Amino acid sequence: MNDNRFGPATGIGSLPGGDAREAAKTATGSFEDFPFLPELPARGPGADMIGRTAGLLVELYARVEPSGWRIGDRPGRDTRRARSWLGEDLDALEEFTQGHEGQLKIQAVGPWTLASALELKNGEAALSDPGACRDLAASLAEGLRLHLAEVRRRVPGAQLVLQLDEPSLTAVLRGRVRTASGYRTHRAVDRQVVEAILREVVGVHGGGPVVVHSCAPDVPFALLRRAGAAAVSFDFSLLTERDDEVIGEAVEGGTRLFAGVVPGVDGPLSDPAGSVMGVRTLWRRLGLSPGLLAEAVTVTPACGLAGASPAYARQALAHCVRAARSLADNPE
Repeated sequence: MNDNRFGPATGIGSLPGGDAREAAKTATGSFEDFPFLPELPARGPGADMIGRTAGLLVELYARVEPSGWRIGDRPGRDTRRARSWLGEDLDALEEFTQGHEGQLKIQAVGPWTLASALELKNGEAALSDPGACRDLAASLAEGLRLHLAEVRRRVPGAQLVLQLDEPSLTAVLRGRVRTASGYRTHRAVDRQVVEAILREVVGVHGGGPVVVHSCAPDVPFALLRRAGAAAVSFDFSLLTERDDEVIGEAVEGGTRLFAGVVPGVDGPLSDPAGSVMGVRTLWRRLGLSPGLLAEAVTVTPACGLAGASPAYARQALAHCVRAARSLADNPE
């Protein structure tokens, strides 16, 4: 079954506010077993998930246009800002992970969501050009290699987990990404091409564990497994019974489920056992052994917490830990 390389609970990535030290303190203090590098998009362009990942690219640069992020010829103010904020976040993470020897998760946008969001010079998404998609994936892969090496240098005892955020992946596969005009959609990308490029980017971790996250409906679990993802992170509330077969196959194949069961926006939180009741129900429906729950499931928020209040974000992360403990202590 699962080799249990992942901790019982963690965050998705984004947090509210703009204070890097406060965010790092929250992310590391909430999850001693499985902290993560926070993202703070409230700081503005370059701290958002697309701009942050664009800042990692090698020999490709992006700048902010009124329509969004656009690939340019040289690094400019927006690239420098993105890199500066990431450096600030890494400084804060390093401060709060002194001596840390467990898992540590870092996040970046995956190649297909990046290709859907980054514009070419003509204003269309890079997704419209197969050559641009390949170049972008290669640049991202090299940037991630360098980023992973930098985090290893700063937190030498950590076991790094790489998360690729792919909320647009299903839209890419189904031809639902809109063109610049908004009147048409880009052609669906062949599944084998999608899988091959994902496998290339997943491979940069050199056999280390990679999670692919999407809080969109209809996550392509089987494709992600074939591409080498060790875990799939998703909004549990979006599952339907038609997902049962692929979920069952994923679990039996050793894929870890990052089950997003805690709401990502302010609201009342149920008791921890109630938060994971749906996971237990799914397990019974699939006929899986309750004893495997803690080995196969990591509890997370449903999506990033950038839209939550700081107080709720802290509560939600603590709630994930308690819900995971409930799942382990009372699997039935």
